[in-house]
Amino acid sequence: MTGVDLTADLGRGVLLPNPVLTASGCAANGKELHRVRDIAELGAFVTKSVKREPQSGRGTPRMAETPSGMLNSIGLQGPGIDAFVTHDLPWLAAVGARAVVSIAGASSQEFAEVAQALVQAPDIAAVAAIEVNISCPNVANRGLVFACDPGSSSEVLRLVAAQVPESIPLFAKLSPDVTDIVSIAAAALEGGAHGLTMINTLLGMHIDIDARRPHLFGGTGGLSGPAIRPVAVRAIWQVHAAMLAGRIPRAPIIGVGGVRTGLDALELTLAGASAVQVGTAIFNDPSAPWRVAHELASWLQSHGVNRYRDLVGAAHES
Repeated sequence: MTGVDLTADLGRGVLLPNPVLTASGCAANGKELHRVRDIAELGAFVTKSVKREPQSGRGTPRMAETPSGMLNSIGLQGPGIDAFVTHDLPWLAAVGARAVVSIAGASSQEFAEVAQALVQAPDIAAVAAIEVNISCPNVANRGLVFACDPGSSSEVLRLVAAQVPESIPLFAKLSPDVTDIVSIAAAALEGGAHGLTMINTLLGMHIDIDARRPHLFGGTGGLSGPAIRPVAVRAIWQVHAAMLAGRIPRAPIIGVGGVRTGLDALELTLAGASAVQVGTAIFNDPSAPWRVAHELASWLQSHGVNRYRDLVGAAHES
């Protein structure tokens, strides 16, 4: 909107025209959402997490509605990195989208191999940042989620950072299912992350009363939607406060978790997020990311705030 500077700073010289991104896994790799509206208008488009090899995902049922949210147990289904750099990334580049590519792996080495293949892609210039989804199981460590262990988190980022040029910021996506998220954030930043994405889904379960068994094929699933927003705000607040106190290095945070309105986005921003992602809201309102950006700009304008970046972490100053 006229008179409002919505630019978001992801560090490493990466400035987005506005702070609203999609959340990984909620709009595939862009083609479907692009039918609704031009995804190049968004701050950036975050892809579904891509692994080294094609993944068929888990069996069905994969999703379940919950009060104020949903559970999903998709299993990182996807075509693999070779297909991604051959088909999906060129398409994102062709439509002018700024891509944040989410990468995943079952081992630290797989993360590094996916990153290596990505940065060697002809269309790497379309990649604004890489989101390292460490919130998935580490098969080499009895299935423990990487982001639940400081050592594993640091190792993944160290190996990925060795493959990626300094000009491309790395964002570690953290799980809220930990006792001390600040310690995990510290480990990820020490390993080589330039920023953090917070938070991933919370582990949950829905039981089918009639069948007397878990509804999801995989038993548990990731809880997302408005129900988890207070958890996201708390996590962002804690990590940003630790940065302000000098306990961990200062770095940009991308806030995610239950954002469905401009005011929701503003709450995460005030807690310390430099940008926000919209995910579950897309399922019932595909136009949600653009609407959130418009609502956020309208609020800034009506309250005489000329620059979005001035509000990042502002709640810590009151």
